[in-house]
Amino acid sequence: MSNFSRRHLLAAMAATPLALSAARAASHADHEVTIEGFKFIPETLNIQAGQVVRFVNKDGAPHTATANEGGFDTGTLKRNQIVDVEIPAGTHSYFCKFHPAMKGVITAS
Repeated sequence: MSNFSRRHLLAAMAATPLALSAARAASHADHEVTIEGFKFIPETLNIQAGQVVRFVNKDGAPHTATANEGGFDTGTLKRNQIVDVEIPAGTHSYFCKFHPAMKGVITAS
């Protein structure tokens, strides 16, 4: 093996753990809430404080997941958009700003 290819191989091997670590961090979610049929599924969720919840909008309409007390807000999620949110300690009732009848609760202890 030439020095040139050996250097490239060693550089690629050294970079691989960093790339995998970044990919894991970018896709890290401890739980998932799907928005479908104008509902949050599951409607209630019990997690540990600081865990990440992934909100996925599978409806054609835009939605939000907005905590009543301001603990988190996904912003507007269009169809097939995903947002990961770190949930602080407490009980968080949340709703959709566009469809206030859509409600959920996340308890983070």
